[in-house]
Amino acid sequence: MTAVTGGRDVPAAAGRLGDAHPRQEGPLDLRLVPPALAAWGAAALLVTGSPWWAGLVAVVCAVGGVGVLVWRGPPGPRSRGAAPDPAAQAPRRLDLAHSPSWRGPSAASLLLCVAAAAASAGLHGADLRRGPVPNLAERFARVEAELEVTSDPRRTRPRVRGDHAAPTSVLVEADVVRVTAPDGSAARTRAPVLVVVGGEARGSPWLSVLPSTRLRVRGSLAPPMTEGDRIAAVLRVGGGERAWAVAAPSRAQRVAGALRDGLREATGGLDTDARALLPGLVVGDTARVTPELHAAFEETDLLHLMAVSGANFTILLALLIGPPGTAQRVERRGLAPRIGLPLRTTAVLGGALTLGFVVVCRPEPSVLRAASCGLIALLAVATGRRRSRLPALATAVLLLVLYDPWLARSYGFLLSVLATGALLTLAPRWSAALRRRGVPGRLAEALGAAAAAQAVCAPVVVVLAARVSLVAVPCNLLAEFAVAPATVLGFGALASAPLAMPVAKFLAWCAGWPAGWIADLARAGAALPGSGVDWPGGWGGGALLALGTAVLVLVGRRALKSPWICGACALLLVLVVVRPAPLVRGVTGWPPAGWRLVMCDVGQGDALVLAAGAGTGVVVDAGPDPLLVDRCLRSLGVTRIPAVVLTHFHADHVAGLAGVLRGREVGQIETTGFQEPRDQVDFVRAEAARRAVPVVRVVAGERRRAGPLDWRVLWPPPDPAPTPDGPNDASVTLLVRVAGLTLLLLGDLEPPAQRALLRTPAGAGLPPVDVLKIAHHGSAYQDPELLRRAASRVALVSVGRDNPYGHPAPSTLAALRARGSAVLRTDRDGAVAVATARGGGGGGAVFLRCERMLLRNSPR
Repeated sequence: MTAVTGGRDVPAAAGRLGDAHPRQEGPLDLRLVPPALAAWGAAALLVTGSPWWAGLVAVVCAVGGVGVLVWRGPPGPRSRGAAPDPAAQAPRRLDLAHSPSWRGPSAASLLLCVAAAAASAGLHGADLRRGPVPNLAERFARVEAELEVTSDPRRTRPRVRGDHAAPTSVLVEADVVRVTAPDGSAARTRAPVLVVVGGEARGSPWLSVLPSTRLRVRGSLAPPMTEGDRIAAVLRVGGGERAWAVAAPSRAQRVAGALRDGLREATGGLDTDARALLPGLVVGDTARVTPELHAAFEETDLLHLMAVSGANFTILLALLIGPPGTAQRVERRGLAPRIGLPLRTTAVLGGALTLGFVVVCRPEPSVLRAASCGLIALLAVATGRRRSRLPALATAVLLLVLYDPWLARSYGFLLSVLATGALLTLAPRWSAALRRRGVPGRLAEALGAAAAAQAVCAPVVVVLAARVSLVAVPCNLLAEFAVAPATVLGFGALASAPLAMPVAKFLAWCAGWPAGWIADLARAGAALPGSGVDWPGGWGGGALLALGTAVLVLVGRRALKSPWICGACALLLVLVVVRPAPLVRGVTGWPPAGWRLVMCDVGQGDALVLAAGAGTGVVVDAGPDPLLVDRCLRSLGVTRIPAVVLTHFHADHVAGLAGVLRGREVGQIETTGFQEPRDQVDFVRAEAARRAVPVVRVVAGERRRAGPLDWRVLWPPPDPAPTPDGPNDASVTLLVRVAGLTLLLLGDLEPPAQRALLRTPAGAGLPPVDVLKIAHHGSAYQDPELLRRAASRVALVSVGRDNPYGHPAPSTLAALRARGSAVLRTDRDGAVAVATARGGGGGGAVFLRCERMLLRNSPR
């Protein structure tokens, strides 16, 4: 029997929506969404503003909300025994614009929520500016402070700045509870600060400090680095400063610390990537993640897997109470009913699990959002009510923003809420559309979820990164199959480590396989030539991408109707991302046929490739970024490297070494004998040892061959004398001959070493060259005699765009052009290839191919 309601046939036996048909979808319940969004916006705007403005908004909205309630009055009760109106029960979409409830109680609830958010934001903002700490920070005062640690210490990621790697520091978030000013006056307060501990971060005792620990330290206060931070000041502590423990951490934090330490020990024997990734995937511990792996996850939009997110907690909660898709019959799914637990006991157990999850994984924005949604779901389980996930998300956002208004300005919180909202609203519809077009159910659900999350999160990501990943959806789709087993097994290792370490190690070994798969997927996706495209940053770029995404979705709805159009679009995307060498060469001319040298575009650094046969190349320097040099080598099809020549150990020449070695057969690494700076020397040796590649020292007079390549080492002499700029003046200098061309590669030689080179027997007989790699990124410090003797037809400058050093110097460029050299530079021309005509012999034509132009340099 059916009843016709609103033009649709609805089973009469179904009663209320979802009773007899748990998976039946009803209209979205959006009543809590406007109040949550309004409170979020009010908190974001007012928490950094004047408390007076916040108070004014709170009073006006509170009065307005109460006025609306009084004016509308409560909804009239329905007469007892009156028959329900079938039309009122029919499923229909919520129309906020014409709903009487929106004009009445819902409008009042929106105003009251804004009032509460404004009051909370004003109080939190005033707390940040109250007390002696902000005033002392304005004077950059040196103080003695008693701190209560509120986060896990973390190391800053090493960055290449110019020719050196910036020193790493330890960052700790803490509350100053007592401060002693320079004049000896002391005051009790509670002001959040960011503690920056200088010195060598590796092995620092600060890294073992647990949250809730109380410490007493001496340091210098400074204002926050950016406006709108949720800290009152930055406390800089010298590496040699000692910290005194005032109070031990709480028992809960000691237990959480022991669990995290146990997971680190259990994963200690895994492969490098799995050992680094698994603690991050399970509890957000990224201490072992290398900058290279972090960059690969960032490039593929998989970075959310390193920060504990709602997905982790959803997996754990689903084990207990069942998957979210069976919310209405949750008591019949999961582990709880299988072991005979009643609903209320299940809810209590889930609450304890939620609390433990937050303590162990730390109260990050995504963790708080997931835990709040989970607690609301557990409350529904305890009361036996049907739970609705979108109202639960809105309620969680509202409560969290009222509790901590600073979350309203957190990008992590924004991304977490957007992704969850997309999974609840867009993903089911997109999955249904794919199923209607013949896509298998499980695949349609996975595709819909990945595409929906990417569509709503990409505009926010581009605000931060100014880049759009083209491999994010497939990488997230492929990683999804490994996340659940890695998470479950990882939490099993976490829980069993204090009780039975062998069991924990076995579980960690099992979890290492899916974790390693995720890491390999991130590396492979990031290394693809077309993995991403640059995009305007900032909110303007985000709005532009959001508009483009909306247009793409509208066009895609029509395209999905034709399998031929879908197939063509998928094939085009694959070609754009993979960029097969024959196709790219035919379309763009890159890499040109007969290329002999390619100067890769790696930013402010050096990386050159010399052709040594099919799929073979000798690499001279590795640049500052592993991803950039890896992409360059992939675009050239280089899979075998007889030798990697590192001219000297400055970071802008060696920091990308991991990208050169990854997935390639490498014969040996040749370096200068001047072993400075020490940190980069150790880095090179560690990378070489990890891949079993020998490291050898080269000196002037040595000669090497690799296929058609022949090169001679001109510098340094066997015992270079250290100079104030020792590493530069100890650069390995090569005279290369290939296919009738002569190339002179100067590394970063400064004028004193350039003049000394000309005085050596090899330098005295230096012939004119076809190609000159200008020393030190084209700086002003060049020896005129060396430029005159080289008399190069082509001069190449490897330099980063908008670098702060003024490279290349106008005087150097003018001197080269005055001598008839064609000058190309990577900051303007991109990667540059030097090629010869087929069968080219000595003195033939030299072709230059770069990203923006094609030149022919006529024979000498």
